[in-house]
Amino acid sequence: MSDHHTYKKVELVGSSTSSIEDAINNALAEASKSLKHMEWFEVIETRGHIKDGKAAHFQVTLKVGFRIASS
Repeated sequence: MSDHHTYKKVELVGSSTSSIEDAINNALAEASKSLKHMEWFEVIETRGHIKDGKAAHFQVTLKVGFRIASS
């Protein structure tokens, strides 16, 4: 067993028509299908589309940190 951990970060973009939180959770849910040991995320950028004067679609860019399995 190692006495330290090593991590890697990847960048993801999640989207949702309902909220920023849903955009984050959509990205994390998809990433969890192929990335194991995810431990944290950072919101890097938030943007959206405007329709009829209202926010109609949200996009959130995340950096997700995950632990390398053997560390």
